[in-house]
Amino acid sequence: MIDSVRQTVLSVLNKNNYGYISPSDFNLFAKQAQLEIFDGYFKELNQVINAENARMSGTEYADLNKSVREAIDVFSVTNDLTVNTDPNIPNSFFTPSQTTTGDDYFLLNKVLYRNTEVERVTHGKITLLNNSLLTAPSLEYPAYTLDGNIITVYPATIDTQGDISCQYIRYPFDPQWTYVTLANGEPVFNASAADYQDFELPIDDEPRLVYRILQMAGMSIREGDVYQYANAEEAQN
Repeated sequence: MIDSVRQTVLSVLNKNNYGYISPSDFNLFAKQAQLEIFDGYFKELNQVINAENARMSGTEYADLNKSVREAIDVFSVTNDLTVNTDPNIPNSFFTPSQTTTGDDYFLLNKVLYRNTEVERVTHGKITLLNNSLLTAPSLEYPAYTLDGNIITVYPATIDTQGDISCQYIRYPFDPQWTYVTLANGEPVFNASAADYQDFELPIDDEPRLVYRILQMAGMSIREGDVYQYANAEEAQN
């Protein structure tokens, strides 16, 4: 999809000789456009849930809730968390990151001790729980606190690599339009490059990607007509 988006963007710009976007600029704009649309999924989901509650949503092919959830589920990942070996912070694990799990997380959905969901509690509440004989966390009902990139799990016997996994929504990978350069200097799309990365959004989001990239391109080349055209098309769409 990324080459189709780029060719459409260039076609619009070349139509009236507005200018040219270099591959590096296009990749920067593509990354930002994808992130904006990705972030918008969660706002859309909230809107369709409100519409459902108000009995204003459709079913079957008109079920927008299902459509948005399917788009978000592409980014759902479950990974084991890496144990923190710092003796000053026992029974703790690192949250998902490029270093620990290979991707950064947008939203922590579930923390699991083996197959048991771990309840998240505040730092103030965990003190009260641990001091209670009746409500203290156990292997059957574990709890955790979150402090920066550290998850501390209770009871303290949960401290081994492989004990804790996490289901989360990761950020989309940065799109990368890769190319080879011909003798006349014209870049040609190369999907076999090692750093090639297509958009991770559904195909029906292609128009929105085009409009967002055109908006940023218009600001970059200081061409107001491009921005206004893309903004009007996105609003109409």
